[in-house]
Amino acid sequence: MPLFGNTFSPKKTPPRKCASLSNLHLLDRSTREIELGLEYGIPTMNLAGQSLKFENGQWVAESGSFTGDRREMQRLRKRNQQLEEENNLLRLKVDILLDMLSETTAESHLMEK
Repeated sequence: MPLFGNTFSPKKTPPRKCASLSNLHLLDRSTREIELGLEYGIPTMNLAGQSLKFENGQWVAESGSFTGDRREMQRLRKRNQQLEEENNLLRLKVDILLDMLSETTAESHLMEK
């Protein structure tokens, strides 16, 4: 047993007899595409009766599959914009109230001293 030597020496594995046991690599390209399904196409799915497809990194409704009314979409967009504006106004009011609170707190601490 060597003092500083490596005592672990695994056996070498024998070389493989065949690189691949599958004969799919022998097929031509068109047959491989048919067998393996390499032509995926555009991913599609159905949600609540609406057909969607994945294009340019986003899910898009397929043309003619949207069952809703265009006026309803416009109304919802307008309502969404109103709510965003109201949310921004409320955030501004909260910021102003916090500034007023910090100012009165600082004044009360100065009055105590």
